[in-house]
Formats: sequence, C-alpha cells, structure tokens
Amino acid sequence: MTYTQLAIIGVLVVIALDLFVFKTKLLKRKVFWVSYSIVIFFQLVTNGILTGFGIVEYDGDAIIGSSTPKDSAPTFIGDGRLVFAPIEDLLFGFCLVVLTL
Repeated sequence: MTYTQLAIIGVLVVIALDLFVFKTKLLKRKVFWVSYSIVIFFQLVTNGILTGFGIVEYDGDAIIGSSTPKDSAPTFIGDGRLVFAPIEDLLFGFCLVVLTL
C-alpha cells in the first residue's frame, strides 16, 4: 500500500470515528477549524525544514508526485508537494490532531 492510500484511508477512518463512533462532532465546530489552521502553519514549517534540507526523503513511487535526485532539493510547491513535503503529510497530520483531540 502506498503512502497516499494509507493517508486517504486514515482520513476516512478518522472522520467516521469523529462523526459516528465517538460522536464528538469535532469536525463540525468552527473553533476546531480555526485552531487547526494554526497547527497546519507549524506543520508546514516543520515539514519544510525536515524535507527541504534533505533530513527526510520520500520514495516517489509511494507519494503523489515524484522523488527528487540526491543532488537536488525537492520542489517547494508543486509536483504533489507543499512547502517541500508531500501533500500526504497534511493528511496524516490531520488524522493525528483529530484523534488526539
């Protein structure tokens, strides 16, 4: 299973847990989305540093977009990346935040 598939499955499971199992309906609250925007900002900063400096690398076959050669940095925005990190990282971050709350 790819990183993309796992991220999408994770989001679907978390939404189902929030709305139907735990019935907290956190995702329907405005305060959650306002607070989550702050979390996303810092997640992008952290991901940007780790991925932009090559501390963390991703296999292009497992993510949206492609891998980058060892001698070049990943794309800042585009090719399935946002602030150097794969879009899937935002999905996993969403899952972690919602399940924690």
